[in-house]
Amino acid sequence: MRKNVAIPFLLAAGLIASAPFAHAASNLVFCSEGSPAGFDPGQYTTGTDFDASAETMFNRLSQFERGGTKVIPGLATSWDVSPDGLTYTFHLRPGVKFHTTEYFKPSREFNADDVLFTFQRMLDKKHPFNLAYPAEFPYFTDMGMDANITKVEKLDANTVKFTLAGVDAAFIQNLAMSFASIQSAEYAAQLLKQGKAAEINQKPIGTGPFVFKRYQKDAQIRFTGNKDYWEPADVKIDNLIFAINTDASVRMQKLKAGECQITLFPRPADLASLKKDPNLAMPEQAGFNLGYIAYNVKHPPFDKLEVRQALDMAVNKQAIINAVYEGAGQLAVNGMPPTQWSYDDTIKDPAFNPEKAKELLKAAGVKEGSEITLWAMPVQRPYNPNAKLMAEMLQNDWAKIGIKANIVTYEWGEYMKRAKAGEHDAMLIGWSGDNGDPDNWLGTLYGCDALEGNNFSKWCNADYDKLVKAAKATADQPKRVELYKQAQHILKEQVPITPIAHSTVFQPMRKNVQDFLISPFALNAFYGVSVKP
Repeated sequence: MRKNVAIPFLLAAGLIASAPFAHAASNLVFCSEGSPAGFDPGQYTTGTDFDASAETMFNRLSQFERGGTKVIPGLATSWDVSPDGLTYTFHLRPGVKFHTTEYFKPSREFNADDVLFTFQRMLDKKHPFNLAYPAEFPYFTDMGMDANITKVEKLDANTVKFTLAGVDAAFIQNLAMSFASIQSAEYAAQLLKQGKAAEINQKPIGTGPFVFKRYQKDAQIRFTGNKDYWEPADVKIDNLIFAINTDASVRMQKLKAGECQITLFPRPADLASLKKDPNLAMPEQAGFNLGYIAYNVKHPPFDKLEVRQALDMAVNKQAIINAVYEGAGQLAVNGMPPTQWSYDDTIKDPAFNPEKAKELLKAAGVKEGSEITLWAMPVQRPYNPNAKLMAEMLQNDWAKIGIKANIVTYEWGEYMKRAKAGEHDAMLIGWSGDNGDPDNWLGTLYGCDALEGNNFSKWCNADYDKLVKAAKATADQPKRVELYKQAQHILKEQVPITPIAHSTVFQPMRKNVQDFLISPFALNAFYGVSVKP
């Protein structure tokens, strides 16, 4: 393995001091927007975490083609599905090697034991590794996979069988998602023996195209190209560096100066100047995303439908889209984007009506001047380029109907942790689709199984949940469409969220970057990418 080339880092300025390094053909610097909460993909749900772990260092049994939603083989070369849709048999790829690092040297290649460890750990809270290092797996549980997977069996070293309790029409797509990244059972056993199980989240070992070297919080993550990768043509970068800076303007300055080759989440105000720069490329595509307000129905007065209706109709969405998205956003009506199949375009927004909102609040017994907390994300995401400004505009909208919204924010990891614990009243959040299936929106974000995860409204409606689960349990797509449309009507009527916008995704990069593809899932993967001198 080639050793890292040292990069002088100016921590105070957050800038890479050695610009010539960034210009080397076999090296790439990515200006990232935030520090990951950890490197164990199963524990997380955000793009920031997945970019730094699943998309660089790991593989899944199935995977999505680069830049698309089509599922293709990954660590499994093929799979068989039983006629009743309840068993999936995966034939594993031979000759795949786990990473060799300073802290782990594998004695064998990837096999069925690694698949069993990965999924049994998520299935069994009493698994020895979980007892040593308790962890939550929010995606896995939000989608009900913990209940639906009844058994994972090793048929032989290269064959694994999953048995389901019920049909899951999106099962293969779900296994291609970042959270299902395959871990090394041998490495886990080593950590258990050393009494260091928690290091699986700090010193990762995968089979992916890049190998972890080191991490400095809020500064940098360093990887080297995996020279033993099972798909050699995908590794064209010797050194991959994530340069972390939460300030979008600083990221753009670094991109223009050639101190990084790719960045993300430009501010709408920066788009014109970026497009004019002769050294930059700015591919774009319609966003498969949604920015929204989640109302915590467990916190009074949000437990009252009239209150949620009032806040919803008092939001001046068009003003927000004009100011926050600056022409790069589309007004959102439903709980998923119109590009998602099964979207119901018959559903309409209630009219913007602050006066009626006041009447609803009065009828609900909410006194003028009542205070709530409104949480604003500390980072830019594809679905929300400026959460601080959006929060300030909502604060102003709600003040006009007698509600005083106190804006709260935290560091991103803390923000997500506290929100999942239900500490907020109302919060700004959003989603970029993960697998192209409606359940990834309607189940993962608003279903009862997701109450401890990504259902930030803490809303559980039995009628809604029945429809969503029935849709997931049939392979009949027209039937699924009808069920999902019925569910969307309930979601709209009960107002656990206020959809705000779907945003266009822009990907600024230097023109010498080759073959970087925008992911519909708002992830950033660098396998197959190269940099011309």
